[in-house]
Amino acid sequence: MFRPHGQEVAISAPRQRRKLAHVRRGVAAVELAILLPFLVFIFLVAVDFCRVFYASQIVENSARNGALFAAKVYNYSTWRGSIDSIEKAVRADASNLDQSKLTVKSSTSSTDVAVTVSYQFATIASFPVIPSKYTITRTVHMKLAP
Repeated sequence: MFRPHGQEVAISAPRQRRKLAHVRRGVAAVELAILLPFLVFIFLVAVDFCRVFYASQIVENSARNGALFAAKVYNYSTWRGSIDSIEKAVRADASNLDQSKLTVKSSTSSTDVAVTVSYQFATIASFPVIPSKYTITRTVHMKLAP
C-alpha cells in the first residue's frame, strides 16, 4: 500500500473502539458512586414533603369535621351516636395518623365553636436545613347551627 511521506497510518475502527472501551471501563460505577448520595437525599426530601403535605391535609380535614360535628350534631339532645365528643369525632377522622401525637382542643361559646388540632410530625431522616420535628396546627371556627 502506498503512503505519502509524513502521513500517519489510521488505526482501524474496531481496534480504536476496543482501546477507548478499555480507557472508559468503570466510569459508570464512579459516576453512580458520586451521584447516588445526592439522588438518595432528593428522594428522602421528596418523600418527607409528601408525608408533611398528607399529614397537614388530614389535620385540616379533621379539625373542620370536628367543628362541623360540634356545630351541627353535638348540641342536639337527641344525638345518640357512637361518637359522643368532639375529640372522638376528630380522632375518628384522623385515624391514619399516630393518635399518640395528636392533640385536640375545643371551645364553644353561645354562637360558635373553635376546634384546634395539633400533630407532632417527625421526618424520616435529619436534614441539614430542615427541622426534624415539626408541629402541624390547624384551628377551625364555625358558627353553631340554629
